[in-house]
Amino acid sequence: MAKIADRIEVNPNIHHGKPVIAGTRVPVDMILGLLGNGVTPEEIIQDYYNHITKEDILACILYAKSLVEEEKVYALETTDAQA
Repeated sequence: MAKIADRIEVNPNIHHGKPVIAGTRVPVDMILGLLGNGVTPEEIIQDYYNHITKEDILACILYAKSLVEEEKVYALETTDAQA
């Protein structure tokens, strides 16, 4: 098991090694998906996962932010036919 951040961990035996909130089986991508669909942190806790905290949800966002920060983006040349 690897601790990615204070509240995010990766365990090959849980969700095929996808990042989860530490001490739970709640995948980070599930939380991000709910947030992306307009569900508030309070609604996530109340309606979906009453065993996590707002700090856990914020840790998911910070984890995603760290991935985007490290991402390398390369511009590709396009031709007029591709535009």
